[in-house]
Amino acid sequence: MPISVRLDKRTEGLLKETAKILRTSKAEIIKRSLSNYCSNILSESRRRPYDLLQDLLGKKGSGRGDLSIRSEEILRKTFRRKS
Repeated sequence: MPISVRLDKRTEGLLKETAKILRTSKAEIIKRSLSNYCSNILSESRRRPYDLLQDLLGKKGSGRGDLSIRSEEILRKTFRRKS
C-alpha cells in the first residue's frame, strides 16, 4: 500500500546515508524502522505493572526483619538504584 511521508532535511539525510551504507533502498529502511518501532510500542503497551517490578518482587525471604517498618524507605532506595 503506497504511503507518502514528508521528511525534514535532517531526517532525509540520515535516511539517504543509512540506505547507502546498507546498500538498500530508502523504502526498505523506512519499512524496517516502522516495523521495529511499532513492535516495540506494542510490546511495551502489553506489559503489566508486575512485569516492571518483577526483578524486585517474588524473592523468597529477604533476611531482613525490618521490612514492615521500613518498607517505604527500602523501596525508595531500591528504585533509586534502578534508575
